[in-house]
Amino acid sequence: MAKIRILPDRVANQIAAGEVVERPAAVVKELIENSIDAGAQKIEIEFRNGGKSYLRVEDDGIGMSPDQALLCLERHATSKIRKASDLNEIQTFGFRGEALPSISSVSRFTLRTRTELSTAGNEILINGGKIIHVKECGMPKGTRIEVAHLFNSVPGRRKFLKTENTESAHIIHLSKLYALAHPGITFSLIEGTRTLFRSPACENLQDRVREIFGKSLSECLAPIQIEKDGMFLDGLLGKPGYSRPTRKEMLFYVNRRPVESKTMSYALLEAYHTYAPRGRFPPAVLFLKIDSSLVDINIHPAKSELRFRDEMKTRNFLIESILKSVKEISGEINPQEEKIEFEKDSDSGEMVPKISDQLLERFKSTAPSESFEISDAKPELNLSTERMPEDNLKLPKSRDLLESKKMASLNHYVVGLRDEFHATWRLVDHSHGDMALFITPQGVLVFHCRAAYERIRLEELEDSFSINHKTSGQVLLLSESIELSGAETGFLQECLPELSSIGFEIEEFGRNFFRVEACPAWLNPAEAISYLRDFLEIATESGGMIQVEKYAKEAMIKQATKNLGTKESYSENEIIQLANQLLSCRNPYTCPQGRPIYYELPVRDFENRFRRKL
Repeated sequence: MAKIRILPDRVANQIAAGEVVERPAAVVKELIENSIDAGAQKIEIEFRNGGKSYLRVEDDGIGMSPDQALLCLERHATSKIRKASDLNEIQTFGFRGEALPSISSVSRFTLRTRTELSTAGNEILINGGKIIHVKECGMPKGTRIEVAHLFNSVPGRRKFLKTENTESAHIIHLSKLYALAHPGITFSLIEGTRTLFRSPACENLQDRVREIFGKSLSECLAPIQIEKDGMFLDGLLGKPGYSRPTRKEMLFYVNRRPVESKTMSYALLEAYHTYAPRGRFPPAVLFLKIDSSLVDINIHPAKSELRFRDEMKTRNFLIESILKSVKEISGEINPQEEKIEFEKDSDSGEMVPKISDQLLERFKSTAPSESFEISDAKPELNLSTERMPEDNLKLPKSRDLLESKKMASLNHYVVGLRDEFHATWRLVDHSHGDMALFITPQGVLVFHCRAAYERIRLEELEDSFSINHKTSGQVLLLSESIELSGAETGFLQECLPELSSIGFEIEEFGRNFFRVEACPAWLNPAEAISYLRDFLEIATESGGMIQVEKYAKEAMIKQATKNLGTKESYSENEIIQLANQLLSCRNPYTCPQGRPIYYELPVRDFENRFRRKL
């Protein structure tokens, strides 16, 4: 057996390089972090051949004196920590003191640096861990590091690098991450002789997103800013209806450090459960600020992963904050959080929500010859007096008397037929299945009828769980029987009180047998049994927690998925009625599965295609 001995520093550095320097992008990461810690206001990154042959990171930070420049190349030499307790309060990026010696041991490494007080700069050249020379040089204040022939002393590592395009993509993505985290710093990224992006210092994050990713992504993001229990979340969230096929634009930061956090990723996807389609991902740039002592960043050599001390608390805060912000972005209001004043209705004698002057002003008609007036006559609940041609199409009723009056008044001023020129949306055609075309003042709007119907039904379901919107059920012409398993029977018996409050009338008819006498108004009677089975299947899979509202929503989404293949013909009146009711929804942008309900093609798109004004 070989004897134990101490490894030479050069070998130890090359072993450490295997952990820190995974690929050229890892070198760029370490050097950018050092530049930011040095207080740089301008950082320039240059690379060639995917970073394999040449890398350069230059900044205008505080620089280093000759003694400090030599010392930074020693292992575990750092200015960030002094004792073990400092690890709980780390505010900087690099702190281990392994990056520079590890990089210099596997490349041709050139360090040039100068402080503001020095008359000349200092240059250090290292090849494969050996110092070649140390001399003075001329340069401006700051630090410039060049890394050439990466892994020249470890040729086996070069074989595991990917193609130049792949390595370049990693460098570009990583540079963008740090540029987003620090909009106040000027960033430049150069590949060979080509400038990939040059972003000056920006006032806010949205401007930096526009500089780096373009206007299209910037316009589909909205700001978020929430603080609670010592945690602060800010950044940009994708608006409902916008999604991406990959997770590449789900960017997370903790204390300005880019991280890959399963906690943050799960919270974002959970909050967008009904706002983004399955298999697609919402774009987001989220910054979580948290006490350094509550997060451990010392669990990964590259510091790309971290661990929260209270994982559950952090995840709940993120989900609640993101969900609240998404609802605010989409204009959705939670009825349970809204403060409502009541007054006595003169006709029915019942207590109804009080109508504020601001609400009347908001929904007042803009037509010069018409005014928004509330008639003393009892309003009609149905928007159209014609009988619907399809018996199985049941549109939800208006939520209350106020909304019925509002919709009846606005019916001809929000959505109308093609010849109703005062309407905001004018129906043009509905010949392709569930698709309908509208003309709007801004262009052409494409509308999905089935998706709109599903969104209206879902919000009717949500309202039926609200204290102020309890609904009565519709009695079935012939009662339906349903046989359940023992477990499903137990769940149904526990959920019966809440199911009854939203319109179901279910009676026990024998052992594990039940009879459905009525179902909610928002549910098609033909789907009542199928809906209940889906509801109980979801409840059984939950593991015993009784959350009726959650199960009901998931069953509604499941029903919508089942009905994707069915074809229903919508008349023009039905489409107009659907569009009017959709515009009164809290979230008229996406269906229960998170897919868009409509999108608009602006006139400028057609002008760009025709290359002339319309």
